Amino acid sequence: MLHQSLDAVFHALSDATRRAMIEKLGSGPASVSELGSPFPMSLSAIGQHIQLLEEAGLVRTEKTGRTRTVQLAPAGLTNAERWLESHKSRWERRFDRLGALLDDEDCSPLTKRKKGKHHE
Repeated sequence: MLHQSLDAVFHALSDATRRAMIEKLGSGPASVSELGSPFPMSLSAIGQHIQLLEEAGLVRTEKTGRTRTVQLAPAGLTNAERWLESHKSRWERRFDRLGALLDDEDCSPLTKRKKGKHHE
């Protein structure tokens, strides 16, 4: 289930229009028409983008009268954030080990002998 929700989040964020919508919603809730105004597409297409974001758990919508308001659902990013953080931590540990290995190699007797031959 975790991978399905991650797949949905990353799929939703793979589109520049949807990422721009998420950024705009970072300033606060917006109506569908406000959210779609910068984009050269129909309100129907904007609605499809919003629906995909909602299915991924990244936004919530609420209808009041004739106006549909969209707002961020920050918890939707939590699993993706955890996944990215775990991979970032893993790579940082690997780079730290590589750095330590390279530091040890510079100080190893074999390296010193090789360096010494060049100076002879």
